[in-house]
Amino acid sequence: MLPLAVYLLVAIGHLAAQLIAPGGVAAGVTQVLLMPALAMVLLASTPLPRSRLVRLTLLALAFSWLGDSLPRVLDGDAGFAVMLGCFLVAQLAYAAAFWPWREDSILRRPVLIVPYLAAAAFLVAWCWSGAGALAPAVVVYALAIVTMAVLATGIDAVAGAGAVLFLISDALIALRAFAGFEIPPSGFWVMLTYALGQFLIVAAVAHRDRADDEQWEEPEPEPVHARRLRAVD
Repeated sequence: MLPLAVYLLVAIGHLAAQLIAPGGVAAGVTQVLLMPALAMVLLASTPLPRSRLVRLTLLALAFSWLGDSLPRVLDGDAGFAVMLGCFLVAQLAYAAAFWPWREDSILRRPVLIVPYLAAAAFLVAWCWSGAGALAPAVVVYALAIVTMAVLATGIDAVAGAGAVLFLISDALIALRAFAGFEIPPSGFWVMLTYALGQFLIVAAVAHRDRADDEQWEEPEPEPVHARRLRAVD
């Protein structure tokens, strides 16, 4: 499939740029192209008319793209705040998309939610002093992405894994920005978990959407001659 090949090419090119020249033009251009390419993968993988699940996933990808793009034209705290706001909306869109499948998620077994909450609490505690005025926003964002990650498990295990990778990517950004902690090459690990996490979520959404479409598809009427032969038998 051409859209998938394009996404893989853009993602690999971006990761290579993160290793070679993290602040260069190639890294910037390929990052901005990631989410549009992934949206094309989703559109090519799902039938018309688009379901609520697909539409909300496309909305999440759109705000993810804004989060990738707008900070490039804004400086300092303003750019980071806009990025945080865009990705917050993306997380809420994903959570809304996954909500109808909540009964299939780990919400049925609350003990499995504990690691998610513990990770969020640890991240907020580590970043709190360095976040300053953004500390309340960090708390809200942590709750939003944990909610998204928990609900993603209702789609399937692939979506759950993708959501965890997305969470890790955001955690790496927060730790670098607010706690001064990073694992070199920082940009590479942030974008690897981000690109792979978003891809797994989209792949799972497309699979779920096709499965649901087939489930609700009415069978074709049996030909008249076949019914007559069956009646004779």
